[in-house]
Amino acid sequence: MKNVTIKDVAKAAGVSYSTVSRALSGSPEISADTRERILQVCKDMNYTANTVARAMVMKSTKLLGLILTGVNNPFMSELAYHIDRQARARGYNIILCNSSRDAEQERELFELMIGRQVDGIILCPSGPESYESLRPYLSRLPTVFVGENLREVPESYVAVDNARGAYIGVEYLYNLGHRDILYFGRRRGSVTHQLRADGYAAACRDLGLTPQYCNNTFSFTSIKYGYQLAKQLFAQERHYSAIFAATDTNALGIMQAAEENGIRIPEDISLLGFDNIRDSGLPRINLTTIEQQKKMLASVAVDSLLDKIQNELAGYTHRILTPTLIERSSCAPYSGK
Repeated sequence: MKNVTIKDVAKAAGVSYSTVSRALSGSPEISADTRERILQVCKDMNYTANTVARAMVMKSTKLLGLILTGVNNPFMSELAYHIDRQARARGYNIILCNSSRDAEQERELFELMIGRQVDGIILCPSGPESYESLRPYLSRLPTVFVGENLREVPESYVAVDNARGAYIGVEYLYNLGHRDILYFGRRRGSVTHQLRADGYAAACRDLGLTPQYCNNTFSFTSIKYGYQLAKQLFAQERHYSAIFAATDTNALGIMQAAEENGIRIPEDISLLGFDNIRDSGLPRINLTTIEQQKKMLASVAVDSLLDKIQNELAGYTHRILTPTLIERSSCAPYSGK
């Protein structure tokens, strides 16, 4: 079947090629009635715009690249959903890619995005080394990092105050009467996890508590790894009345292991998570957690990127959002047992 061209539409509508182009681009130079008539002709003829040709003329593809570390991670998938919604509301579409926490794959995806002529990239970095690894590309394409606090790096990023969130969590458990609070899932190789562990340690110091850790020896966090670590933990004598999990996925793994070991939450152990992923609010889970405001993260990231694109901004911005406590039923006042 022959592809319908813009010239075919112009002939059928009895207007010029440029008038059809103006109608498709939403130009105010033609009347609303003319635009509606031309759009109806396009619909009747099953016309599909040649986005490549249009991009060459407009010098914009209206596409944004989104590179995540793992779309199978519940937090990442929810963040991707909100970024897509925010981008669409501003007239852009998203090309979603998965780096699998691999620096080489991350660089390859950056090159792919440049080849696809996206207008800019939102990147959840694979690790603290991502900035140096991607430095050669950052001057070629507007980029905003999201989710990972890069501290003093001279590139735009949006992140949650992870240290503050952990501090809020410890204070909450302390105010419930808990004095023996285990931090579960401390992991190296991630600025986010380091900041959360730092916030926990700072709160313990300020409140006169002795820090206790269950370290995550795996390369990333997941329900499966949280379950495996919790099984090992529960095989040992308990010296804590509350667990502060570094992520909600860790917390869900802890819940599974606790049920298998006859440990009741919150009667025997209070459990606090971090992230507020969608499953945390399910009726049988009801996890109290520190919320990363994913919709706000997405909105600020998209707005920051479009500012760089549309205004050709050469500088950078660092936006740190304040997390909040979501109180459900997995924590209870210390019973003294």
